[in-house]
Amino acid sequence: MRQEKMLVESWSFLDTVESNFRPLVVIELAKGTKEETIEWFTKRIMDKKANGGAQLLIKPLVTENGVENIYLVGASHLRLLLGAETVGLVKECSDNSMRTFTYSSRKTFKDFADDNHNFLTMAECQYIIKHELENLRAKDEKMIPGYPQAKLYPGKSIVRRLLTSGILVQIFPLHDREELKKLRHSWYGRVKVGYQPLDDIRCYFGETIALYFGFLEYFTFALIPMAVIGIPYYVFAWEDYDKYVMFATFNLLWSTVILEVWKRICAILTYRWGTLLMKRQFEEPRPGFHGVLGINPVTGREEPVYSSIKRQLRIYLVSLPFVCLCLYFSLYVMMIYFDLEQWALDYHKENESNFSSLMLYVPSIIYAVVIEVMNRIYRYAAEFLTSWENHRLESSYQNHLILKVLVFNFLNCFASLFYIAFVLFDMKLLRQSLATLLITSQILNQFAESLLPYWLQKRYNRRMKKRMCSQKTDMDLSLADQVNMEKEMGTYLGTFDDYLELFLQFGYVSLFSCVYPLAAVFAVLNNITEIYSDALKMCRVYKRPFAEPTANIGVWQLAFETMSVISVVTNCILIGMSPQVDALFPDSKMDLVLTVALVEHLLLAIKFIMAFVIPDKPRDIQMKLARLEFESLEALKQQVRAFQMQLHFPLIHHCLEVKDLMWFLANTKRNRSTFLFQLFFLCFHFVDRQN
Repeated sequence: MRQEKMLVESWSFLDTVESNFRPLVVIELAKGTKEETIEWFTKRIMDKKANGGAQLLIKPLVTENGVENIYLVGASHLRLLLGAETVGLVKECSDNSMRTFTYSSRKTFKDFADDNHNFLTMAECQYIIKHELENLRAKDEKMIPGYPQAKLYPGKSIVRRLLTSGILVQIFPLHDREELKKLRHSWYGRVKVGYQPLDDIRCYFGETIALYFGFLEYFTFALIPMAVIGIPYYVFAWEDYDKYVMFATFNLLWSTVILEVWKRICAILTYRWGTLLMKRQFEEPRPGFHGVLGINPVTGREEPVYSSIKRQLRIYLVSLPFVCLCLYFSLYVMMIYFDLEQWALDYHKENESNFSSLMLYVPSIIYAVVIEVMNRIYRYAAEFLTSWENHRLESSYQNHLILKVLVFNFLNCFASLFYIAFVLFDMKLLRQSLATLLITSQILNQFAESLLPYWLQKRYNRRMKKRMCSQKTDMDLSLADQVNMEKEMGTYLGTFDDYLELFLQFGYVSLFSCVYPLAAVFAVLNNITEIYSDALKMCRVYKRPFAEPTANIGVWQLAFETMSVISVVTNCILIGMSPQVDALFPDSKMDLVLTVALVEHLLLAIKFIMAFVIPDKPRDIQMKLARLEFESLEALKQQVRAFQMQLHFPLIHHCLEVKDLMWFLANTKRNRSTFLFQLFFLCFHFVDRQN
């Protein structure tokens, strides 16, 4: 073990003189950044870990115009392996089991070799570098050199302070042009019927994005049974709502089963990718968090402290009233829409022409466009409010933002449908409004999220290539050209909007699809194009995002399950409103209401029983996880036994002085998990010898 430690220390010296430099991450500083700031920042990046640095490689980007404020960051192979252990990456072993990677046991992992630099994927390497940069912390500095207004304190993340101060413009990972070309060809390069290359997507973009595309693919396949059943209902029973009872019943079971099956598929994917076993890391304060400097009672480090009472006052006295006001405005716009619907209907009755027939759809189309505009404006307001609430953790910020956005989007998109169904009792208008809202929103989303950004990016790339062609004859993109092109690309803001779009689509399909069975058909067609457009967006429009390990789709699983519960209620009421069911209770409407309520409660009970009976993880995954837990406990027991054996060594019997005890603790090779055991037994032994 001592020889291995010496080997690591000698190899780590090579980190600063690595000859085969592979740029992985780009750091762009603001123009006019002071030289002393650049020198201090780059030195901290290159310094050894023992000195508080990140021990990474960094080089300035040299262009024809000289050295710009753009720097390329990389790391030696050894440094990346040690970083993989630090972040807790899980890799496949030679015995096909998944285990947390450790440098000391590197030989036991599948495909590992000292000269195999592809053992870690490029996305994993970039994630490690991002982790090391974000954990680059101030020591005794009181401010960023050259910028007295940018205050620092011990333990403060240097990168986050540079970002909030405007000194650091952006950090982004570089694309691998060869790998990206292969991925594009296998992913969306040709139209084909088949599964997406999820493992390749995961290796290139990370688990979070791969899991989104996996869910999108799964949800599309899950919609096919609804679409297949919905087509004959639409063709042969267009105006006969009595026959939709069976379709609504199938809808209830479908919405429950697909979400439970997804949990199992998600567990299979994340186990194979290793993220199901990754331990959650301690969450640091988000970059925008501010407050009075104080002591964190958990870490003992200095950091901003903000009163939770002030935050709650901001939430309940400002944010909540604002959200309620927005909801009221949404309902007000909805009533204007119904006035337009009445006007269009009166116009059609007076004229009875083809033009008047088309005018019947105009109010719904206008309302659908207004809904999308309101959703996007509200999104910016919700982000501003949630940031103003000053949440300490990124997870808390995201949860509050998602709650605000989901509540408004749900009411804004579905309030009119609920009003038509349960107040106006107009099934024909409900079908027309549902079809118009669904199709219009899908067209607008495809245009705004993919087609327009792709067109703008293509125009920019064309101008860049013309400029490069006029400057030189070599048309192959150099590294400098690649960096300059990528830094001007848009930044991918995460999967929030993508999941939100699927969530609203799931609502359109599950809540009222029994009155418009083609909803699932249009959803399938949209999702097929969505897969290709989102793939195009990830590969050609946006910068490459950093990989983010994840074990599931997070709070969106709860959001979809909540929507499925609401769909049970709405479909039961729609079934109870059908003439076929109403004819069974000609004398007492109260009996009808009680029967519908009883059926609804029974279906909810069946739904929750199914959710309980269907395991979230397949049996083989459960056995593998249990096996790993058993082996971890056995390894811990062996460490305790080994320590107990050490207590009988002659060295221990000479530890009669406190300084000798401290020397033993400092020089005995030990694992972090057994430190407390060692300290307890040594103190007990010391006191016993003194007595």
